[in-house]
Amino acid sequence: MNRTIVRGILESARSIAIVGAKDTPGQPVDRVGRYLIQAGYSIIPVHPKRKSVWGLSTFVSLAEVPVPVDIVNVFRAPDYCLGHAREALSLSPRPLLFWMQLGIASAGAAALLAEQGVAVVEDACLMVEHARMFGRNGV
Repeated sequence: MNRTIVRGILESARSIAIVGAKDTPGQPVDRVGRYLIQAGYSIIPVHPKRKSVWGLSTFVSLAEVPVPVDIVNVFRAPDYCLGHAREALSLSPRPLLFWMQLGIASAGAAALLAEQGVAVVEDACLMVEHARMFGRNGV
């Protein structure tokens, strides 16, 4: 992770699609989503079965998101990341950053995105890194 590039993207980004979004208390995705909302980002929950998360309407897939997405934050098993990377590349405009949460990495997704000019972070928590870079406390 190039911290300078990531910090610049986090500073300029307005919207974050959270793939695998759930607002189940105690789950990491819930903590991260609430933190990002409090940090001022427009959050776009993506989940194939839930109708709403954090009081926000969800989308079944990235392809259904009708607004530009600056960052895709993935909370899904590594086996799904390549598919989500392909979906992210089909968005117009393309996201600036594709973030795979702590414990999630996909060499295939990372290579595909990097060759298309999309920054990639693997195996790191967006909330922890954001708090570290900008001096915020976690939720």
